Amino acid sequence: MMRVWYLCCLLLLPAFFTVHGQALLVISEVTGKPVENVVLYNCTGSISVITSPQGRAVIDIFRETDTIWVQHTSYEPVKYSMSELASMNYTIYLVRRTRMLDEFVLSVHRWEQDRREIPNRIVSVSSSQVALSNPQTTADLIGITGDVFVQKSQLGGGSPMIRGFSANSLLLVIDGVRMNNAIYRSGNLHNIISLDPNMIESSEVIFGPGSVIYGSDALGGVMDFHTRRVSLSTGPQPITKVTGMMRYSTANHEKTGHLSFNKGYGKWGFLGGVSYHLFDDLRMGNKGREEYQREEYVAFISGTDSIVRNKNKNIQRYTGYSQFNLTQKVRFRPNDHWNILYGFHYSLLSDVPRYDRLIQYRQGRLRFSEWYYGPQKWVMNNLKVEYGHTNRFFDHAVLILAHQKYEESRYDRKYRDLNLNQQEESVNALSLGIDLDKKSSRGSSFFYGLEVIYNSVTSRAFSRDIFSGNIVKAPTRYPDGSNHYYALAGYFSYKKNLNEKTTFLAGTRANRAGLNSLIDDTSMYQLPFRSIDLANGAINGSVGMVYRPGQTWQLNLNLSSGFRAPNLDDVGKVFESGDGVVVVPNPGLGPEYAYNIDLGMQKDFGERSRLEITGFFSMVDQIMVRRDFLFNGLDSMLYQGEWSKVNALVNEDRGYISGLSFSARAGLTSAISVRSGLSYTYGKTSEGIPLRHVAPLFGTTHLMYEKEGLKADLYVDINGPRPHRLMAPSELGKPGIYALDNTGRLYSPGWYTLNLKLVYRFGETWEANAGLENILNHRYRPYSSGIVAPGRNLILSLRFSF
Repeated sequence: MMRVWYLCCLLLLPAFFTVHGQALLVISEVTGKPVENVVLYNCTGSISVITSPQGRAVIDIFRETDTIWVQHTSYEPVKYSMSELASMNYTIYLVRRTRMLDEFVLSVHRWEQDRREIPNRIVSVSSSQVALSNPQTTADLIGITGDVFVQKSQLGGGSPMIRGFSANSLLLVIDGVRMNNAIYRSGNLHNIISLDPNMIESSEVIFGPGSVIYGSDALGGVMDFHTRRVSLSTGPQPITKVTGMMRYSTANHEKTGHLSFNKGYGKWGFLGGVSYHLFDDLRMGNKGREEYQREEYVAFISGTDSIVRNKNKNIQRYTGYSQFNLTQKVRFRPNDHWNILYGFHYSLLSDVPRYDRLIQYRQGRLRFSEWYYGPQKWVMNNLKVEYGHTNRFFDHAVLILAHQKYEESRYDRKYRDLNLNQQEESVNALSLGIDLDKKSSRGSSFFYGLEVIYNSVTSRAFSRDIFSGNIVKAPTRYPDGSNHYYALAGYFSYKKNLNEKTTFLAGTRANRAGLNSLIDDTSMYQLPFRSIDLANGAINGSVGMVYRPGQTWQLNLNLSSGFRAPNLDDVGKVFESGDGVVVVPNPGLGPEYAYNIDLGMQKDFGERSRLEITGFFSMVDQIMVRRDFLFNGLDSMLYQGEWSKVNALVNEDRGYISGLSFSARAGLTSAISVRSGLSYTYGKTSEGIPLRHVAPLFGTTHLMYEKEGLKADLYVDINGPRPHRLMAPSELGKPGIYALDNTGRLYSPGWYTLNLKLVYRFGETWEANAGLENILNHRYRPYSSGIVAPGRNLILSLRFSF
């Protein structure tokens, strides 16, 4: 690892930024940071320049008699004479606008769109929010929104829940490429942490089915991440930008380092970034339910497993891990029509202990001596080609070709068992997408495209004697023969501003998805079939309307459908899902379909305050849920030497999910503002059985201060209880992670935390961050989470940028 760091540092050595001619520096008065893309122009508009990523612009092209106007959408416009600029030492401090600004979003049509013309509910996370919140992982980053519930089975994890959906019913997209693959599971899924939060420039969450644009898996929503752009020079001289960060957190003794480097010329640009995270065992709070404490653990002592009393019951033994991320991007812009971008992403996690399994008991004794995910590796190469030149077929076109290689493994060994079980999976994922847009002379916008996806999966399994080293073949997680998954789709979407007050949108997508899986060895389970063949299709559609009756009002209505085809994890998996429960293949599993209606209202109060309320209702037909199942005519089977109850994913009749979200922002003064949000979701099957991934009531309220280089955020996170009557059957099979109510039944208690984050900017280069999370040191476990949340956590970090 040290050699890798040495090579990366050599690649990322900074060069020095030089400017020939008189340079003007533009700085934000609030943050103290340079401001990019500020337009400087004379009174006639005949002469103009734009500031670089370092906030600089050469102004020699202006005459001494010119008055220079300075304008940026996020700041109040100002104007100065050349003599005034000289007296100011050619440094301008801009004041941030205090009015509400209408944002542009990318996640709906894959093209930048005015948010006031979109009927979907969308939540964005900016780079400045990330810097203030200082998240450890990208799962924590998406939780910044306060609108996405995040479950964690272990410290090295994070499974978002959106509108009653999770895991492979939510779509992850990075730089326009879908991350979901054929083995994304229906249980809690933690692949989001493979992304480097330090290289994310912006994120968007689109709520509700996104299948028209994104295809299968986008039932509950889409999480769309955009990595940092490669900046090119706008002048005769190249630009250089170096950023870095060091962070330490007390709750798990986190040590994180990050370094990135951008070199931009007129046509070529290069961006590289490297991050390393090291986490120790997590400490929980000391005020709360005692049953959450780690009383004891298994240690290998003198050649045998022994149960050891935990000296500090608040330390969750065996939760630490490490992570390494590398990002490289190359941009080539030969002219105004073409933009070509190559991206390379690499993520490697160390062994990650599965904490919720390590605290399982069987017959009054800890069940496992070891249970951990092996090193998880994700590699992506993607090529993005953009072409912008108006013709009869399109105005802009984008082609994205990507290859992803994903490797994961699982290891488990029962208490005083000499055999360590190992399962390994490898996925090769290829994708090709073409997106085009066209605007007509009558003000209509058309968006259309094609997508092709192919996955191949290899699954292996072994059992190794920890003393002799002897290895024997073991049952694989997926069929041990060839496994192939494919998807083909074409979509078309239309947007029209009917008048100044009304925008109409509609779209449709044709999907075809298939799966072929061969089983070479049936001796392990004596399966009644040797292959799995599935082929499914669906036509999805959406219709939306945005109505703006006045400058301060907006009403949204959106009807949409979603589609999720079963993948290999759904139909071909054999694995132990809980204490004495085994999930088995179901080759008869069919797709599920979602039908959703959203109704939203937005009201502005002056230029500083906004209220948003959105209600939704989803009906999921043929919903996939885990239920009791018969395997070879029996309701139980022998798995790893133990008789276990049989479950499988099956298609229930229907599921119904409804919910309401509320958000409000108010600028009390130019420096002080308040932001609050609350989300409630309710979901059951047609038989009245609660759905597993419906999060309890949750929300957040922030009191923020921002002025003269200082940002402060005092906030409260709240989470309501999940009573026993709303617990899904699969959750009731996990007594080790839940508490008992007054009647002795399992439930998930509610909780709240008080938190404080601070950022202070020192000049143009340095920024200090400090945070104190869970100030009251509460001991709590979020719904469905295996690991207990951090106790009082002091976070200190130092960032630099030049």
